[in-house]
Amino acid sequence: MRKIAARQAAAPGVSDLARLADLVIIDSTAWLTEPRAGVEVADLASTLRRRRRLRILYRRSAEETASPQVVDPYGLVGKSGRWYLVADGHGAGRLFALERLTAYEALEEPAALRPEQTLQTTWSELKQRTESPGSTEVSVRLRSSRLDLARRILGGRIREASGTEDEWCALVIRYPDVESVRQLLQFGDHIEVLAPETARARMHQLAAALAENHRPR
Repeated sequence: MRKIAARQAAAPGVSDLARLADLVIIDSTAWLTEPRAGVEVADLASTLRRRRRLRILYRRSAEETASPQVVDPYGLVGKSGRWYLVADGHGAGRLFALERLTAYEALEEPAALRPEQTLQTTWSELKQRTESPGSTEVSVRLRSSRLDLARRILGGRIREASGTEDEWCALVIRYPDVESVRQLLQFGDHIEVLAPETARARMHQLAAALAENHRPR
């Protein structure tokens, strides 16, 4: 914005230029999300300036109730419309989604952070770990009309996409383990897992369970 303002100041007819605020909207919230209850980002950021340990009440994604734990915070990160607390827990960096952090309390002890680690270095490590595509390669054939959707959902997990065969295309998708193929269920009958056989068998099991759960009443 400062660069544009400087250019406007030096440009002829600057009074005729539209305001930047009238031309650009930045909305960092994710699509199709509702406001979530959670802690206030500004209040937590103010608390973190004291560089103290935190006792937090946090619910893991696989759990129904929150449990207390003590963490050593580095700071906050906003990513894709969500806020995360970046902190050390049990000597390792972790991400805590703020919508599942229901309460926190600053303790008197200073935060015991790992030597040479900062918010930037810890976030880079966690981001790399989360986005790492994994070493399990799953070969699939996907209906070509769903290729753009697959690229949006799978991102860097797609290693290659070969030419189409009629209305289908061939993909190689990388996952950390075979169980992760459950993500592909969202493509319904637009996808077929070809290899390895363990991934194909797991998809068959998951699809059979879905069919059983949706048997007509």
